[in-house]
Amino acid sequence: MESKKSNFKRISENRVSKIIALIKQLTNLTNTSFYEYSDSQIENMFKELEEELKKSKKILLKNNEKKNKKIEL
Repeated sequence: MESKKSNFKRISENRVSKIIALIKQLTNLTNTSFYEYSDSQIENMFKELEEELKKSKKILLKNNEKKNKKIEL
């Protein structure tokens, strides 16, 4: 059976790779033959992405802190 650490590594690498590929696809939106957008739309799009990344990071770090927290008596 796969250890928790190796399972995390395998799954996280796969998911991060997929997310990066999708982010790279955002540049396809620069094709003005098909799309028209404003700077504010781009700012809003990246603001949402950044907020979600911050939330995910906070949750992951918080969960990791709980695991590593030691109680001293």
